[in-house]
Amino acid sequence: MGNGTELGRVRGLGSAHHGAHHWLLQRFTAIGNFILMLFLVVSLMLLPAYDQGTVAQWVASPLTATALALLVISVFWHARLGLQVLIEDYVHESGSRFALIVLLNFAAFGGAAFGLISIARIAFLGAA
Repeated sequence: MGNGTELGRVRGLGSAHHGAHHWLLQRFTAIGNFILMLFLVVSLMLLPAYDQGTVAQWVASPLTATALALLVISVFWHARLGLQVLIEDYVHESGSRFALIVLLNFAAFGGAAFGLISIARIAFLGAA
């Protein structure tokens, strides 16, 4: 069982213990996405009209703005987690993998920031 055998080469290279946490986060964000999208669809269906003023007034309410902000965070986090797994599984060169994960993080955080700022602008300034 020295370094020449398969067992010797594998010894000490066990699980990194991060897979279960990542898997659970993906499931929790999926459940959050489902609940928040259900709220979004139902509350949009209950609106009396779909013009810009009505929708802006709806977004400006504290409950709706909070739910939409949580939805934006949850959707971008969920997408980032899923795409990270895809990159880690299918990109084999470490430099390319690192660059793609950095780009993914910029895209996810940038998209979430844009969504949150848009919601905040409507909530605090109205339909300007």
